Amino acid sequence: MNAPIIVNTEIPAKILNKGKVRDIYEVDHNLLLVATDRISAFDVVLPNPIPLKGVCLTQLSKFWFDYTKKNVPNHVISTDVDEFPEELKEYRKQLTYRSMLVKKTKVIPIECIVRGYISGSAWSSYKKDGTVCGMKLPGSLQESEQFPEPLFTPSTKAKSGHDINISLPEMKKLVGSDVANKLKDYSLKIYNIAAEYARKRGIIIADTKFEFGKYHNEIIWIDEALTPDSSRFWHADSYQPGVPQQSFDKQYVRDYLNSIRWDHNSTPPNLPQQVINETTKKYQEAYEKITGKKFHFP
Repeated sequence: MNAPIIVNTEIPAKILNKGKVRDIYEVDHNLLLVATDRISAFDVVLPNPIPLKGVCLTQLSKFWFDYTKKNVPNHVISTDVDEFPEELKEYRKQLTYRSMLVKKTKVIPIECIVRGYISGSAWSSYKKDGTVCGMKLPGSLQESEQFPEPLFTPSTKAKSGHDINISLPEMKKLVGSDVANKLKDYSLKIYNIAAEYARKRGIIIADTKFEFGKYHNEIIWIDEALTPDSSRFWHADSYQPGVPQQSFDKQYVRDYLNSIRWDHNSTPPNLPQQVINETTKKYQEAYEKITGKKFHFP
């Protein structure tokens, strides 16, 4: 593939964090989020980037933030480089289509996970003891089955390693009852709005995660929005409970790593070109199905 690959960004601003995928800069009391083409799996950054992945993540986030902004406030100021501070415009090549200028918030240290269907770690937990994140569920669920109502299953945000699932009462002890209730309400509201829309576009959002922050004492939605990195997307037309589903997300990469019996702890292996190409295709197909637009970002 001849698509441009951006793994790292270098711009004249104070870098606050180099995450698994995003580089975060401080610019004029705001933040600049730049989505690279790095990909992680099992909390480890893999050696091979996925061409244009960062563009896909940014453009899907932009779509969802725009679609839901009347229902839940978010942190986006602009995704247009022409509207960025003047000193950033000469770095247009690194920033175009893959960056967002956003409000700087006080991040609430909770991963807000909503599960509409039972899959992944939730299915593993359910098979083991009939629970999902400590919640006892009926004993007759099949893999990939839809829950009667979406589940809100928060976790702590770990700076390194794996996040830890917590109950709503535990969450209230960490952030307070009012904040916890607002995070739950916002998370379920976003999920229900997005899931209804996506289903009409041929995609099931099986589960997803959100992050929130405080901005001038208001809780707003931050980070990314319903992307293949933060969500599990399935083909609606081939959906069938009782079996694993075809997906548009990085589960394809996880499945490959499991198929070669990587232990998730040692140095991660290189991805074959076929896996890279197929992953790129899945990300872009998710964008096209959700937005109804051709993925064309030269």
